Amino acid sequence: MSEVQSQTQQDQPQPAPPLHESPLRRNWVWFGFQIVAQVLFTIWFRARTRGLENLPKEGPGLILMNHESFLDPLVAAVWIKRPVSYLARHDLFDVPVVGWILRRTYVMPINRLKGSSAAMRATIQRLDQGFLVGIFPEGARTEDGELGEIKGGFLAITRRAPVPIIPMGIAGTRKAMAYGDFFPKPFRVRVVIGEPLDAEEVARLSTKERQGEMLELIEQRLRDCRRAAEEWPRIEKSGKP
Repeated sequence: MSEVQSQTQQDQPQPAPPLHESPLRRNWVWFGFQIVAQVLFTIWFRARTRGLENLPKEGPGLILMNHESFLDPLVAAVWIKRPVSYLARHDLFDVPVVGWILRRTYVMPINRLKGSSAAMRATIQRLDQGFLVGIFPEGARTEDGELGEIKGGFLAITRRAPVPIIPMGIAGTRKAMAYGDFFPKPFRVRVVIGEPLDAEEVARLSTKERQGEMLELIEQRLRDCRRAAEEWPRIEKSGKP
């Protein structure tokens, strides 16, 4: 095989985990890591989640959440009793041990240098199989702790696969593990899952004519969930419900 051919193969994203796995039952790798994370996060972050009843018990769903820290994908899914698929840089799949874990925890590779079309196709395929998929519509972690601009990239997915959208707000992870930190600090973390937009509403609002309305609605839902997550410790302290 020529050097050019070898390099071309190396540049290709690694395949996503096999889609014959159940979208409702967690495999042993996911379940094992989840049990360990539940114990560690409860002790170290006093992590808690509410609104789990807003997640669909079966069928696909797109979870949109704010992005504060590297911890967010882990904290978001730690109490969810269904597997959740995320996107990750394709080169991480080549890292020993890390790649093995990613392939067995429903993660999908994305090559940012080659555009987003392949990632979009993989996401749509995963939704068509009935999975929950987690996306950060801000596109990057917040730099100041505030919710950033909501990008419309997810609309390309919902136009082709109009599935329920579930907003999720995460608070505390930025202080627990900011960008550049090597070890998380014991800061309280809260996750609030909001009421979903059903598939019919998503289909109506995902058109190009109404995409502005959709982005405003998603931004407001995320702000509401994030505010609820931020205020949760203060509500507990005051004794109010």
